[in-house]
Amino acid sequence: MSSVIEQAVQVRLVASAPRMESVPATLRYDPRDPFAVSMWFPAPATLEGTEVSWAFSRDLLVQGVDEPAGLGDVRVRPYGYDRTVLEFHALEGTALMHIRTSELRRFLKRAQGLVPAGREHLHLDLDADLAELMRDA
Repeated sequence: MSSVIEQAVQVRLVASAPRMESVPATLRYDPRDPFAVSMWFPAPATLEGTEVSWAFSRDLLVQGVDEPAGLGDVRVRPYGYDRTVLEFHALEGTALMHIRTSELRRFLKRAQGLVPAGREHLHLDLDADLAELMRDA
């Protein structure tokens, strides 16, 4: 049986004219996709007024709490005392937000307890993934 970790967090959206001081978000880790984490934002917290979810590497988040990480659509870096900056780049623009590093570390510790780093391959279901690919062939 698979356990999914979800953790509610508050992030501070960095903007020239912010709509809200902080916005709710949910960090999610599912061992069925052991290399990834996702961050979900409810509709009221987004400019488009629709739910938004970003999936990115768990390793990117681990590295980014201690040093700048990421070159693509998601970038993570430490910022001052107990803050981490998350940048999400899309065609519509860039969302820049601060989150408490302690909350990220707590989430990552829980994910590490579920699937230790270096053991992710043991949680992959390659047969099911291959069957899914072949179903359309």
